[in-house]
Amino acid sequence: MSGKPRLTYCNGRGRMEPVRWLLAAAGVEFEEIFLETREQYEKLIKDGVLMFQQVPLVEIDGMKMVQTRAILSYIAGKYNLYGKDLKERALIDMYVEGITDLMQMILLFPFSPPEAKEKNLDSIKERATNRYFPVFEKVLKQHGQDFLVGNKFSWADVQLIEAILAAEEKIPAVLSGFPQLQAFKIRMSNMPTIKKFLQPGSPRKPPPDERYIETVLKIFKK
Repeated sequence: MSGKPRLTYCNGRGRMEPVRWLLAAAGVEFEEIFLETREQYEKLIKDGVLMFQQVPLVEIDGMKMVQTRAILSYIAGKYNLYGKDLKERALIDMYVEGITDLMQMILLFPFSPPEAKEKNLDSIKERATNRYFPVFEKVLKQHGQDFLVGNKFSWADVQLIEAILAAEEKIPAVLSGFPQLQAFKIRMSNMPTIKKFLQPGSPRKPPPDERYIETVLKIFKK
């Protein structure tokens, strides 16, 4: 082991992508093992590596961590991206949970049957523009600071820029009514670690394609 965190998942976004984002934003290099067959996945279960028989799996600091939320909160705490006190942490948690609800819809969208895609896309747009993005637009406008919590870069900012870019891939004009979020997107995209992650050749994964969907179904669907 090189000492770098090691991530085990499929070669695509899924539930590992926020982990990649957070590590990259913290300036942490990591290694990846990509699952390509059901046999690889079953071997991890047989070897007792996956506590709940689920990936993502992140090996960090001598631990084999599962459960995306636990992984992310550990990384955020380790790299000082989790607020200065319990109140800030609670705010970050609330923001992250809200963003995760929106990202869950985006994550599942590629697996929608063809006849449901238009309806599901409308649902993503409706939730993004009426429920989730207005919250962050209001927060940024009210406190007039660059970041969501404590005027300091945090896990919540990383989750939000990931969600904004993912939503824009599906709905290019999704930020048209949100000037604060438009400015936030530009600020975050120009932060050195995030700017690096957004460059071609970085560990950031492209939007799911047919090959990724087939791989996921082959490995995880019995």
